[in-house]
Amino acid sequence: MKFSALLVSLLSATSVSAFAPHRSSAVSSINTSSSSYPTRLYHGPPKEPKHAPKHDTGMQIEISDEEKEIQARFAEHQQIAPKLNFATDVRTLIEYNHGFAVMSTNSKANEGYPNGSVVGFAPDENGNPIFIFSGMSSHTQDVLKDPKCSLTVASKQFKGAADGRVNLMGQVKLVPSEERDALKSVYLKKHPGAFWVEFGDFNWFRMEIEKINFVGGFARAGSVTPEEYKEAKPDAISEFGPMIGAHMNDDHQESTIAMIESQVPGIKAKEAVITSVDSLGMFVKVTRSPDDSEQEQTFKMRLPFPRKAENRKDVKDIIVEMTRAAAAVATGDKEEETVAKEE
Repeated sequence: MKFSALLVSLLSATSVSAFAPHRSSAVSSINTSSSSYPTRLYHGPPKEPKHAPKHDTGMQIEISDEEKEIQARFAEHQQIAPKLNFATDVRTLIEYNHGFAVMSTNSKANEGYPNGSVVGFAPDENGNPIFIFSGMSSHTQDVLKDPKCSLTVASKQFKGAADGRVNLMGQVKLVPSEERDALKSVYLKKHPGAFWVEFGDFNWFRMEIEKINFVGGFARAGSVTPEEYKEAKPDAISEFGPMIGAHMNDDHQESTIAMIESQVPGIKAKEAVITSVDSLGMFVKVTRSPDDSEQEQTFKMRLPFPRKAENRKDVKDIIVEMTRAAAAVATGDKEEETVAKEE
């Protein structure tokens, strides 16, 4: 298994991006409504709690001074890179999910044990998950006896620990009969083949969210209040972001690499795979081979946009601008190298 020195630096207590692994959404957010984008609502790293857990890699890694400078530039770049605030991130993940999650209930049949079930869901206008369950399902019997449960939802692009997931805790209760017809269109939009919405032995349920825990990847985790979640709106760009990412990965990966290297000089990426795109930027899985090591490093980084994107065309224009700017930086670097060699 390959080990990433850069990843270790990001997970250690000395990493700028790891200063606040459990900070609140307000700390990690930016003011996107201001005309002076991107103003960050960041007030410095919070004090580390006494006996706070740290990542112990179990080994010492020797790196060159040049590599230390690259890692320092990377950490500084990531600290100021605009990201969606936690509430918006969670609301977006729930809204554009594939519509399936793991529900954990208190088992009626096996008292004292949790019962895990993969269930279909769709968020209503407030982001509350709605379900339609068969009366014969074990989780139906569980929530009728004890409505307290949790719902664990992974992002649509989830492939590992660096990707987003959220755990919603609350109570799942039957929806009043007068509200049920209105939920059909909401559920069928997410699950168009759900013919069982017309079955008489299926019942509608809604989750009343009480607690939310979010993990957006390494060094990005925290809680969101139900009020913050309800007030947040899904990021509109994220709905079609995967299509943009797929196009860039298939046809223009060299442009993504150039953008990364222009923003973090010296990183020298071998591969750059866009994993998500939102209105403020992109997350990219980067693979590189440091000059002072034979081992490859794979890690996720934030590649910010120079301004907030408002629609699909805007995203395209911004990426073209970033690509041209990166090419200009690369041309300038090559000219400097040529002059240096001649001297």
